[in-house]
Amino acid sequence: MSDLLDSLPPQNDPNLLVGMDTSDDAGVYRIAPELALVFTADFITPPVDDPHVFGQVAAANALSDVYAMGGKPLACMNLVSFPSKQLGADVLRGIVAGAFVKIREAGAVLVGGHSTEDEEPKFGLAVTGTVHPGKIWRNSTARVGDRLILSKPIGSGVLFNGNRRRWLAAGDLDACLAWVTQLNRVPAETAAPYEPHACTDITGFGLAGHTYNMARHAGVTFRVELERVPVMAGALAMYRRGMTTGVNDSIRELVRDHVRFETRLPQWHREIVYDPQTSGPLLFSVAAERADGLVAALRQAGSPAAAQIGEVLPHDGACLVYV
Repeated sequence: MSDLLDSLPPQNDPNLLVGMDTSDDAGVYRIAPELALVFTADFITPPVDDPHVFGQVAAANALSDVYAMGGKPLACMNLVSFPSKQLGADVLRGIVAGAFVKIREAGAVLVGGHSTEDEEPKFGLAVTGTVHPGKIWRNSTARVGDRLILSKPIGSGVLFNGNRRRWLAAGDLDACLAWVTQLNRVPAETAAPYEPHACTDITGFGLAGHTYNMARHAGVTFRVELERVPVMAGALAMYRRGMTTGVNDSIRELVRDHVRFETRLPQWHREIVYDPQTSGPLLFSVAAERADGLVAALRQAGSPAAAQIGEVLPHDGACLVYV
């Protein structure tokens, strides 16, 4: 997809503040001197069987892209692919009802949507938000000397796979669902006074893919301390037993020439950096003198796993991410 987008002619619109060139979390278009719109769309397949929980996870996942830009969600549209003859209206009703809970929690409204018949259910949202043009958080503007702050733990990808194989303890699944149904609204609002230099949310490309993307577009090198990365309960145990996900290998290949491991932790522990997240954490790049304050504020605001996981260094010409 990136190659396809790169082949398109340039868009020379001065009001397009964030476009496709940095693979950011959302697009931003200025409509007034002090107002810009944030645009994003995302949908997923069901990570769990419960329709209501599926709707909540999918909505939180889509809304997160607006928060990652420093924006506020405004209006949402349902994106639905559904096998109506196999599953029936009650299942779809549960999915949409779950999503509606999160849309209202975000302070946004649902204005409609689009549905298609499909063999496998898929659900998500197209979200429009607002942001001040001078307060956009980009994924490409990390500064040398910054510290990297993760707002909540990772590990949902392998936990969902472990649950499908019935390897997972019920308590670990419940804890995972509590994390992935949690909006990134509070972490974003908490971080705003600390003026992050850059931000992204960790989703389908895992911690390795998203840190690589941030470092690449900022022209810097990230050093991530794997021992400090918060991980959901049970996730490392899944990797130690041999569980993985369908995309760990593709993420590994994507970053193969750009991510180097210096940690002495075993290979099964290292797999967590490739774990694809659904409704994952926000990753902030913030000035060093504000890092401890931001971590403390995030924990006090309801993100007890928030942690400083690394720092931003000058690009050394050899590697973009050291773990």
